[in-house]
Amino acid sequence: MKALLSNASGGPETLTLTHLPNPVPGKGQLLVRVKACAINYPDVLIIEDKYQFKPERPFAPGGEIAGVVEAVGEGVAGWSPGDRVIAMIGHGGLAEKVLVPAAMVLRLPEGRSFEEGSALILTYATSIHALLDRGRLKAGETLLILGAAGGVGLAAVELGKAFGARVIAAVSSEEKAGVAREAGADDVVIYPHGPFDKAGSKALADAFKAAVGPNGADVILDPVGGDYTEPALRAIAWEGRYLVVGFPAGIPRLPLNLTLLKSCDVCGVFWGAFAGRDPKANAAHVATLFRLWEEGKIAPKVSRIWPLAQGGDAIAHMAARGAVGKLVVRMDE
Repeated sequence: MKALLSNASGGPETLTLTHLPNPVPGKGQLLVRVKACAINYPDVLIIEDKYQFKPERPFAPGGEIAGVVEAVGEGVAGWSPGDRVIAMIGHGGLAEKVLVPAAMVLRLPEGRSFEEGSALILTYATSIHALLDRGRLKAGETLLILGAAGGVGLAAVELGKAFGARVIAAVSSEEKAGVAREAGADDVVIYPHGPFDKAGSKALADAFKAAVGPNGADVILDPVGGDYTEPALRAIAWEGRYLVVGFPAGIPRLPLNLTLLKSCDVCGVFWGAFAGRDPKANAAHVATLFRLWEEGKIAPKVSRIWPLAQGGDAIAHMAARGAVGKLVVRMDE
């Protein structure tokens, strides 16, 4: 089988397409022929040794897959060769075949493509955990989303509307604004590219305040970080909840007097750790996502697809913060 491997720390250019022996499922495992693998920002970090988890090399990046069961290991019940599946695997997805613990596999509904299936779990599960568990979002509240045309941001737009919030999408271009509006955003802020000086930061804060209204944003979801964080925090409501999701624009420094003046919460969102610590709660969220998917209230937006040999280009596109919705690598047939 072919796999795109990280043999040394570095950027996407360090990945090499390699032929490996076909894996054999052990006890409790499924052998899955990967059909599609979604690319997420952790794939940028993991090959640079900047992610929370550092797999032993060589390894293939790619933590979110959809495919077909090819073989079933000892002791596995309920799965058969030919079953269509989704799985979150952490890494290893940029390969034609992968071993997956059966307990980690979800069934891909009929009528849904492998590309859609690979693009569902990580971003939507992160966003639903952020909004409901950490943000305590309620119907009628105002939700401001930074990076609202990216994977997590676009999922949050759809989920915010599904949960009855007024959604303000903040994006970096008119093209991305159109995508956010199509997903249901009630209003859009188009922000300039940072970094910002003091005047630029104030102008951005004023733009956020104008969009969310005089009472401020009850919940702010921030998967961007950098110089965008403080201006957004200045637009938060009294006792609002600021959700820290990621830092592709850099790790910000916050003046903590703002949290005192607004009596607001700054909440970290680490979905992977949450799923591991409370699998029942995570499973309930995933069940909600599948229901909303069936009802047409959410729909993974796959904007670009690459073949396996060009998987490094997909990661480079993610690193450049050019992604709209989800990026997917499709395995060579």
